[in-house]
Amino acid sequence: MTPPTEDTPEGEMKLSAERMMELAELASRLIVERCERLPSEPAWRGGTRAELEAIMREDPPEDGRPAEQVLERAAREILPVAGRVDHPRFFAFVPSSPTWPSVLADYMAAGHNIFQGTWLGASGPSQLEMVVIDWFRDWIGYPETGGGLFTSGGSAASLDAFVAAREAAGAPDRASVYMSDQSHTALSRAATIVGVRPERVRKVPSDDLYRLDLAALREMVAADRAAGLAPIAVCANAGATNTGAVDPLDTMADFCEEEGLWLHVDGAYGGFAILSEEGRRLFSGIERADSIAMDAHKWLFQPFETGCLMVKDVRRLEAAFSVRPEYLQDTEWGLEHPNFGDRGLQLSRSFRALKVWMSIQTFGMKAFRAAVTRGIELASEAEAWIRASDDLELANPASLSVVCFRFNPRDPDLSVEQLEALNDRIQARVIDTGIAMMSSTRLRGVYWLRLCILNHTTTWEDVRTTLEAIERFGQDDLDRE
Repeated sequence: MTPPTEDTPEGEMKLSAERMMELAELASRLIVERCERLPSEPAWRGGTRAELEAIMREDPPEDGRPAEQVLERAAREILPVAGRVDHPRFFAFVPSSPTWPSVLADYMAAGHNIFQGTWLGASGPSQLEMVVIDWFRDWIGYPETGGGLFTSGGSAASLDAFVAAREAAGAPDRASVYMSDQSHTALSRAATIVGVRPERVRKVPSDDLYRLDLAALREMVAADRAAGLAPIAVCANAGATNTGAVDPLDTMADFCEEEGLWLHVDGAYGGFAILSEEGRRLFSGIERADSIAMDAHKWLFQPFETGCLMVKDVRRLEAAFSVRPEYLQDTEWGLEHPNFGDRGLQLSRSFRALKVWMSIQTFGMKAFRAAVTRGIELASEAEAWIRASDDLELANPASLSVVCFRFNPRDPDLSVEQLEALNDRIQARVIDTGIAMMSSTRLRGVYWLRLCILNHTTTWEDVRTTLEAIERFGQDDLDRE
């Protein structure tokens, strides 16, 4: 048997202050080195189950190992085998590029081991969450009654919103909800979790710009009411994942007010575009929504699990979730001291607001507004490049920071099947060569490449290099035929 290491004397799990500092410095150095290397490394690295089993599969050690070895192994063998979603050329799905102060905030919150389910458990963190939530409320344009809470992400935020919507409607037995055919699957999942039958989660057709068709929505709601269903909520996209499309928020708000329906806006991807001039224009009417999901780990440049739900009347949220068990009777401090565990599904919850607060305190709002605006501008520049190209075809105009397109040369004339296979090969080559990470999607059944430009360190050079590689790889493929 291996004797205990100096770090972990037998029967103890405590390190000296000196060792704690040494290991913290090593961990920080490894992370900073990774950040410095990142732009020159591939945007994605994966491994098969068999490959990773050979590296990681082992019985837990009976005795401890030197902590430096453990940290180095995590940094070299485990953490790098993943999508580098903060890489400046990671354009797939919806990227995340956290600022360094927000990374430190995660570390500090974990080091203080904050439990932020009640005001009694975390008065300072709860007050700060109220401050940051009020920042968001002001950006959206909500009234003083508005409020919310941080969540793990848009999925949890939408689930909390649907619970509030269901309860506001009186929890009808035959509830139905409505969303665009471009809405994220998290919304369908949230609706079914709160008790809406899958066949009553209605998918409303979208128009030629992938925005919800309001006339179709009216017809579906009227038909469902006539059939004895109880419509309770409508979901709008403030930046659909597929295309960045923004639904007609103002007219949808009019409709929901007429029909007595809860309007939930999915801004998990695009919501923080509200900080830009273009975002404010596109999101006209968002302040009329009953609830809004927003992910700060996307376009507010935070580490993952920094989602948020905002509700126009926060009392609706508390009415849906607040409980009073005897073992929490000591936590009731009155209305001025909210327990965030009474606003959503989590009682045990971490201190997420610190990340946003430390980032904004460090860099200031001007820097965040500029970074969000730059993402929108880069998508517009990508659209212009695609329109000018003889080899690239645009699916639809760029919206927010998403642009969809494909390699489709004017000569030779390729079939639909040939085009799809060709673009699939191009995508794979872009990833395999390490130039960029990009994803694909289908719009009206047609295969398209998709870029989502969301990183505050991404430059036009990063975007242009990726587009040029797509053109080059496409021509290379055709030349081999």
